[in-house]
Amino acid sequence: MTAPEGRGIAGQTDTFRILHVSTGNVCRSPITERLTRHALVDRLGDPLQGGLIVESAGTWGHEGAPMEANAEVVLADFGADATGFVGRELLDEHVIRADLVLTATRDHRAQVVSMGHSAGLRTFTLKEFTRLVRAIDPATLPDAKDEGVVERARALVRAAAALRGWLLAPTAEADEVYDPYGAPITFFRSIGDEINQALEPVVTALTGVSTPH
Repeated sequence: MTAPEGRGIAGQTDTFRILHVSTGNVCRSPITERLTRHALVDRLGDPLQGGLIVESAGTWGHEGAPMEANAEVVLADFGADATGFVGRELLDEHVIRADLVLTATRDHRAQVVSMGHSAGLRTFTLKEFTRLVRAIDPATLPDAKDEGVVERARALVRAAAALRGWLLAPTAEADEVYDPYGAPITFFRSIGDEINQALEPVVTALTGVSTPH
């Protein structure tokens, strides 16, 4: 049996795969996936995102489902593209291939880690990862222009994992992105803002390029 393409289990170095995880894969993780892609293209000017592959899945994923209409509206607010999205249930192969797993909540993180595949050191809640990234000196990371975005991203995950035990959340709720499923558009928009704010320092750290706006 050969390992799936992607993460270090297969030993590849030319790509870095980011997996966003929520429950149904129709609200939070699709928003996070598409906002990440949008921000990467914005900074790198590269539709291939410097070798970064961004995906999503759900622990109770609505396999084959479109994203929620309100999630599409939120993406449109940010100028991000919702086209062609299809919901997926989280599978072992998704975790095996991922170099970085970012989850909406601590429960999702625990579910990913419980799947095994040495996922613990590369699985964080989105807000947890943001907090850790803010504490990392960018000068200690490889220069994306010299060594590539993929090498920089790998180093960032290692640095964040090393910091995790030293930089705890101020409250348990601080690491959660709450589920807007079934909520009105106003709540979806507030969750979209929350996700976008959490992603901004992460994408900056990954690429070495601050927001162009």
